[in-house]
Amino acid sequence: MRFIHTADWQIGKPFRNFGDKESVLRQARLAAIEAIGRLAAAEGAAHVLVAGDLYDNEAPAQKTLQEPLERMRNFPAVAWHVIPGNHDYHRGNGLWDRAAALGLPPNVHIHLTPGPVALGPDAVLFPAPLRRKSEVNDLTDWMDSAPSAAGQLRIGLAHGSVQGFDSSGDANNPIAADRAKRASLDYLALGDWHRTLQIGPATWYAGTPEADRFNSQEIGQVLLLDIAGPGASPKVTPHRTGAYRWLRQSEELSGAGDLDGLEARLRARPDLTSLLMRLDLAGTLDLTARADLERRLASLEAAMFWLEPDLSELHVRPTLADLEKIDFDGVLREAAEKLRQQAENAAASPAERRRAEEALVQLYLLTRDGRGEAA
Repeated sequence: MRFIHTADWQIGKPFRNFGDKESVLRQARLAAIEAIGRLAAAEGAAHVLVAGDLYDNEAPAQKTLQEPLERMRNFPAVAWHVIPGNHDYHRGNGLWDRAAALGLPPNVHIHLTPGPVALGPDAVLFPAPLRRKSEVNDLTDWMDSAPSAAGQLRIGLAHGSVQGFDSSGDANNPIAADRAKRASLDYLALGDWHRTLQIGPATWYAGTPEADRFNSQEIGQVLLLDIAGPGASPKVTPHRTGAYRWLRQSEELSGAGDLDGLEARLRARPDLTSLLMRLDLAGTLDLTARADLERRLASLEAAMFWLEPDLSELHVRPTLADLEKIDFDGVLREAAEKLRQQAENAAASPAERRRAEEALVQLYLLTRDGRGEAA
């Protein structure tokens, strides 16, 4: 049997920190559904299992509610099997009842209660939908004794935290790490973790089909599953579905000579226009190099889809030449000296030193630009 495992679509997720790029990122999540449908059609996967959090919240606007359903409708040869997750849990008169009232596409199956569901003659699905945002009990327990006919594949579908995987020990919506073995499942399709991750021989988190944060999945993907028959090891093949890559990168700078290398490495990437990067910069630069860095970052920001530099660990140490460029001997030079002393004052708080450094940079840029010097 061949099918696709996906989860955590988070349709309707806000990206307010991204300004005018927000609408693009929201649309990318919808485009990922179409990518999944095309993949299913191309690979002959009759079923797509969506392991929770199709929506980002349990009260989406009407248009947001309908958008993913209409995209799934466009692939009538594919059966889409969805369970509620912790973001879009099922409650009375909630989003799933609203969707049903609108009329679900005939190829979209929302599983709101636990119980065996036939996936044709060769497989049975065991869904574990969430009815609350946070459950303390393992909602996959019932799978251990759930019946299936001889020769049928047993496929579990759940959303939550595998016990022992969350080091805090207080994971919400717990799932036994050995559930697949206990319940004789040929595969357990999980959602909630936004990275593709194998938990056991037949237990996987699919990750999200369109990445949505730094320090998580770099690019969206889904899992294509092939299982020859009951008891056979599943063949799991990741397929990219995401349009945008989210990358966090750290760089250490110790002088002007490092700037060429930094810019060259970033510009060498083949995916700049679809790259979102959080760039953590650390080290020490003089004022001339720091001003040059500002110029380079502005150019890179224009080249990338999104660039978010973090300069909190990058410090400014002006040279004598830097200070003389501000003012050889005058009021501005006196101000620059005071700012330099504050920036180097070990008794000052980190925030105070940081403000002094930033003020020095701005003073340097203002006086440089005022003299018409090249940027």
